[in-house]
Amino acid sequence: LLADAERILRAIISDIERAGQFCLLEFYIWNPGGTADDVAEALVRAAQRGVRCQVLVDAVGGKAFFRSSWPRRMRAANVEVRAALPAGVIRTLFRRIDLRLHRKLVVVDGHVAYTGSLNLVDPRYFKQGAGVGQWVDAMARIEGPAVEALAGLFAWDWALETGAPLERLIDEVDVPLDTAAGRASVQMVPSGPGYEGSAVVQLLLSAIYGAREELTLTTPYFVPDEPLVAALRSAAQRGVRVRLIVPAQVDSFLVRYASRAFFTDLLEAGVEILLFNGGLLHTKSVVVDRELALFGTLNLDIRSFLLNFEVTLIVYDPGFARDLATLQMSYAGMSEPLAVADWERRPQFQRLTENLLQIMSPLL
Repeated sequence: LLADAERILRAIISDIERAGQFCLLEFYIWNPGGTADDVAEALVRAAQRGVRCQVLVDAVGGKAFFRSSWPRRMRAANVEVRAALPAGVIRTLFRRIDLRLHRKLVVVDGHVAYTGSLNLVDPRYFKQGAGVGQWVDAMARIEGPAVEALAGLFAWDWALETGAPLERLIDEVDVPLDTAAGRASVQMVPSGPGYEGSAVVQLLLSAIYGAREELTLTTPYFVPDEPLVAALRSAAQRGVRVRLIVPAQVDSFLVRYASRAFFTDLLEAGVEILLFNGGLLHTKSVVVDRELALFGTLNLDIRSFLLNFEVTLIVYDPGFARDLATLQMSYAGMSEPLAVADWERRPQFQRLTENLLQIMSPLL
């Protein structure tokens, strides 16, 4: 578990520098500047020494990247760069443009992988004018059989975007299966439009209903559906200590007020809501009884549940769960608990705005 953006990016660079076969990178946002440029430079060097490098970035989230000189420089070095789910005025006539590739993953040589909440950005250079402080993220560095699953997911997404035969792409990332690198059992759960059912949502709800003592959740954007609200209320009402840690300020006015429309019901049920003041808390995590962890790219909002292509790790390991719980508690230490009495004294205009945006929440 890595919880510092600079450390995460340097670790990715180090693994790219050691690559001998392939480097696969898939992100919602790639923002030029700072250490993010060092990652790009490492990819260029890898491609120049014969490593196959493929980069898939969401067309909307990666606007700044695609307008920069980096795609041209990377392609000149034989790095394959593609924009996922292109959007534009003409395309709106023929395709949905609200579906976005929200995954964040890196696979190097089929032996090392990363996923979590960090986009390919250096927080010191990203959205500094938004007034919410630096974004706060975490990633998991993975070895063992779960890496193969993430490589397969990248191959699937690349095939959908490029039309390349999936069988050939799978063969290209097919490496000897690593034996277990640790004790943790890990499931990789992709989700998004086109996946039958809502497996990750059902797993999330099952985890919440299975909690017996303690449940802590972190998310930057909290616009839940009714089943999630009911699950959280049920957990608190049966005596589970439920903590929801969200940023005090987010970069979306609409989401800020839509999320707060759910606070009254949760507070009345006994859910502890903590407002993080150390920047825009972007880590997406759930820890159940310090034994089970859900960690990845999934926000606790309807958009992530229904419209975004996401990836979530289900980690069955008390050691990882305790480490993640420790990180969550560090966030709690930089947060202000929201008291019911204080919340009830909020201005009437704020209440009206929340109620209006709650009605619109499925569209956000």
